[in-house]
Amino acid sequence: MTGRTELPKPRPLRELDTVHDFLDEVRLRPNMYVRERSILDLQSILYGYSVACEIHGVPAATDLAPLGPFSEWLWPRLDIQHSSLGWAVEIKRAAEAAGVPPLN
Repeated sequence: MTGRTELPKPRPLRELDTVHDFLDEVRLRPNMYVRERSILDLQSILYGYSVACEIHGVPAATDLAPLGPFSEWLWPRLDIQHSSLGWAVEIKRAAEAAGVPPLN
């Protein structure tokens, strides 16, 4: 035994049912999905997901849109009224000010 906790095995993408399932996989292995742990790249991935869903007529979770419900939840926690830049930019700014990586 190495004393390290083993991560759950990654699931094939075909086994994921929602964007939240995908985010669980990203949370377990961020470097596998998001280059240099960039929250802006994560936002781009999520935008691409929503565009693909719309193109194929699949209902998509819109709570993670740049100015969607997640943003409305986030603004008071970051002590801002509103941002037209979207949640990823504001998380990046707050993380840089706090000296922590944005994906944390």
